[in-house]
Amino acid sequence: MSDNKSINPICWVPTVYFAMGLPFVALSMVSVLMFSDMGVSNAQIAFWTSLIMLPWTLKPLWSPFLEMFKTKKYFVVATQMVTGVAFGLVALSLPLPDFFCYAIAFMGVIAFSGATHDIAGDGVYLTELNATMQAKYIGWQGAFYNLAKILTNGGLVYLAGSLKDSIGIVHAWMVIMGICAAIMVVLSLYHVRMLPSGGAASGDVRTVKDAMHMLWEVIRTFFQKKYIVWYICFIILYRFAEGYVMKIVPLFLKAGIDQGGLGLPVQEIGIIYGTFGAAAFVLGSILAGYYISAFGLRKTLFSLCCVFNIPFVVYLLLAIYQPSNVWVIGSAIVFEYFGYGFGFVGLTLFMMQQVAPGKHQMAHYAFASGIMNLGVMIPGMMSGYLSDWLGYRNFFIWVLVATIPAFLVTWFVPFTYNNDKKETTDRINA
Repeated sequence: MSDNKSINPICWVPTVYFAMGLPFVALSMVSVLMFSDMGVSNAQIAFWTSLIMLPWTLKPLWSPFLEMFKTKKYFVVATQMVTGVAFGLVALSLPLPDFFCYAIAFMGVIAFSGATHDIAGDGVYLTELNATMQAKYIGWQGAFYNLAKILTNGGLVYLAGSLKDSIGIVHAWMVIMGICAAIMVVLSLYHVRMLPSGGAASGDVRTVKDAMHMLWEVIRTFFQKKYIVWYICFIILYRFAEGYVMKIVPLFLKAGIDQGGLGLPVQEIGIIYGTFGAAAFVLGSILAGYYISAFGLRKTLFSLCCVFNIPFVVYLLLAIYQPSNVWVIGSAIVFEYFGYGFGFVGLTLFMMQQVAPGKHQMAHYAFASGIMNLGVMIPGMMSGYLSDWLGYRNFFIWVLVATIPAFLVTWFVPFTYNNDKKETTDRINA
């Protein structure tokens, strides 16, 4: 525990989780529109912006090594500064002839730094706050992580679209990457004073050998869990269709009518897809919590899967009819994002209640979330090539076909733990 108990968690919990959300959203979503504006092909965009997300999948592999050095606060502050500098380098690389290679390389640095930041930030939260305080501030976590999503994929994308006409595409996106850099550097400096230490280096991990032993123990016990093969299939397939959709939808919205897209300007994509969509996601998540707490996860899991996957049909309808009315397009996207938020809670709670329990609960949850990210990353890497080959309309038909494995595995997946209604409610509230 930190010796400085005078720091109110409200002074650092929101800012730490905002700093978690910004790099992830900037790399996974905003960069897609940036590279599209700069003439990079859909196939390259989808492949590389998916591949650079790999550190968020692999982060459990180096988490034991963070226990060997310094404090958790040290890694939070350092990674925020590194992320800020790397965003600045992305901005400076954009005018260069081979900008895509340099930008992707610097984004890879951001991804590794951001994933390491997530480990340390969660560590500070778990170490500094007792169970009651953790429950009290869990809502602030989600709110500010999603605020980063709204600001980055909404406000900054809108700003980029507004600046393009006055200063040009390249300089507009340089400004956006520069703003991301400035935010991360300011947060780093702020946390030098306002973030508690999160505890010193663990005495259990003193050498690389100790770290490797701990890592092996975590991996071994994870794969010895009952029904683990079922659970890995479930975690991967639940979001399999989403992995295809995530990269292509912004490109589809931006592409011209003659290319099968909807021809929306970037400003409107920023407002609809990043702002109202993110708000719908938050609302869906909140309502899903009450729904599960009333009926229990076992009874609601399949319906959650349906609500998560069926709304992808709106993109096929948009591709078929190519409406020009922004309210029609916006309503379809808000509907899909509401279902996304509502259904996503089911996967999260399943990992907490069925996969994570045991001696290494936090580490096993990290492994489960890493597998989940891998399940999204792989179809995301293929999505650009498929959409170029099939065209948007046929691509979204393929997305609906890709939801079928999710329905099957959700229907048949076994439960190890029988959580009663009260326990489920307690976990939701926590």
